[in-house]
Amino acid sequence: MNIKGIDSLTLEVADIARAKRFYHEVFDLPIISENTQQVTLRCGHQQLKLTLSKSTNKEKSINFSIATSTPLPDVLNHLANYYIPIIDTISNTDSTSKKNIIIVQDYDTNTIEIVAL
Repeated sequence: MNIKGIDSLTLEVADIARAKRFYHEVFDLPIISENTQQVTLRCGHQQLKLTLSKSTNKEKSINFSIATSTPLPDVLNHLANYYIPIIDTISNTDSTSKKNIIIVQDYDTNTIEIVAL
């Protein structure tokens, strides 16, 4: 088997409209399709699917990472313009790669690592 990558990632969310605004506006992800139960956004070559959660159990959360070529100060300013709190920042400057990571959460406590390459 030769895996080429992840085709899509599905997040269960409590409020479709709020989650759509968050991912579409904050991360500039284009909307591919939407209805009252699901929104599909484009994230690079993959799809991010937001599905209305049928459960009230909020203990399920996902951690995922997205990469950006935008300079770190611009990413921080962009997040500040949307009042998105920064959970943490990590600077990884080992010999093989230089990455800065900004960690935020969406309204459903899914953790998003923004990797500034």
